[in-house]
Amino acid sequence: MAGVVDAVEARGRLAFGPVAAGARLEGSKRWMKDVLVEADVPTARHGSFTQGQEEEALAFLATLPGLYVVKTDGLAAGKGVVVTESLAEAGDAVRAYLSGRAFGDAGRTLVIEEGLRGPELSLLVLCDGSTEGVPLAPAQDFKRIGDGDTGPNTGGMGAYSPVPFAGPELVDEVMAKAVGPTLAALRRRGVAYRGVLYAGLMLTPAGPKVLEYNVRFGDPECQVVVPRLASDLAVHCLEAARGRLETPVRFADEACVTVVLASEGYPASPRTGDRIDGIEAAEALDGVTVFHAGTRLADDGSLVTDGGRVLDVTAMGPTLAEARRRAYEAADRVSWPGRRLRRDIAERVA
Repeated sequence: MAGVVDAVEARGRLAFGPVAAGARLEGSKRWMKDVLVEADVPTARHGSFTQGQEEEALAFLATLPGLYVVKTDGLAAGKGVVVTESLAEAGDAVRAYLSGRAFGDAGRTLVIEEGLRGPELSLLVLCDGSTEGVPLAPAQDFKRIGDGDTGPNTGGMGAYSPVPFAGPELVDEVMAKAVGPTLAALRRRGVAYRGVLYAGLMLTPAGPKVLEYNVRFGDPECQVVVPRLASDLAVHCLEAARGRLETPVRFADEACVTVVLASEGYPASPRTGDRIDGIEAAEALDGVTVFHAGTRLADDGSLVTDGGRVLDVTAMGPTLAEARRRAYEAADRVSWPGRRLRRDIAERVA
């Protein structure tokens, strides 16, 4: 789409910077935090450190109140985040990142954040270069590998939309206190951003706070938000690219749930090359679509795993409970050795 700010980073992590619109934008989590502070957007207390600043990083870590977040500043395929209540574990992550042992150059600069507590929420916003965006329906995703939010962080093990506790008033608050000021701060830096801005939020007792921004449709949030669109996504994207969002965004009343099927060993060391069976049987169910995330065709023509998160089994339904039932019935029709999934996606709300 000609004229769109080229905000690109592999796997969709934050990648905009203080350059003129139309240029390639390259930035970082550190730069994002600078923008949040400038825009007075509610976010976690944080600090940025580079190789050679290990002592300073560990000293800052020790000042935080007990839930620690350590992030690579560079690309780590969605794996470069440690969230822990253990100061020792967080310190180990700092040493491994800054030394390059964990993620090479991607980890030699890192961001340490105060861990926030509360429900997470994702809000995708269409942007046309102005300081106002058009929010899509909120979604909630599930980052940890295990049921009950246990185990290491992942790129996302499932999601659902709509979110019962995220009504219009909450969306308006996020737009007024976070997204709008961020877009205004970007314009002051010469960036008239056009595209999709993904706001990852924590709903804390003190109100919504921004965990991160990404310049992309979120995964797996996209799989539960876009299927619910009753208006034309292509029209919305074209208008954003041209710099004038006009067509009203409309959503169907139906609910949508996505369950991610992952490989054995994910996220640390996923096994690949296992034959996948049952996709056709899954998609034979009413309202079910199976999105491919990490698959390939083997030499014999069979479909095999080729990544950590392999398939997104997505189901629509008249209610969250029915969408969830369909998603899990479909997921259980798909199999390969070592397949893993969470069993509690949307459980509390459904």
